Amino acid sequence: MRKMGYVVSEKSEGIVQQDKQSGATGNAFGKETAPLIAKAIGATMLSPRSNEATFQGSRVVIKCAAEKTNCVGVTYRMLERLDSVFGAFQLADGSFEVLALPVRIYKEQMRATRSRGASAGKVGLVGHNIFESHGVMLRTIRV
Repeated sequence: MRKMGYVVSEKSEGIVQQDKQSGATGNAFGKETAPLIAKAIGATMLSPRSNEATFQGSRVVIKCAAEKTNCVGVTYRMLERLDSVFGAFQLADGSFEVLALPVRIYKEQMRATRSRGASAGKVGLVGHNIFESHGVMLRTIRV
């Protein structure tokens, strides 16, 4: 699997901001990677249009972050129908650290996106560090 680049448009308070192109790149990366992660961990994707899946009887979403991306975002609406958020964070060697975070903790720890575009007021972000400190490590895998 190839690594997707991340385009930096500006920095604000040390946080990398997405622009339209980098957002589209991240979306494509997630759509390509989530089904591969699902297969590797034994989850079943629910639809080719979404990164939602079932895993051991629970409804989850698999959110993928390329190597230099340190957070993932989930819409508030989607959170209402999930049990957990799975964060698949790409490491320097190309493998992925897959961590599960209960949706209750995701909601407690999320911050609003700074987007002024389509996701403004609709998406909550959680960092890799929260997944590591409050989540459960599922596996480190190479897809």
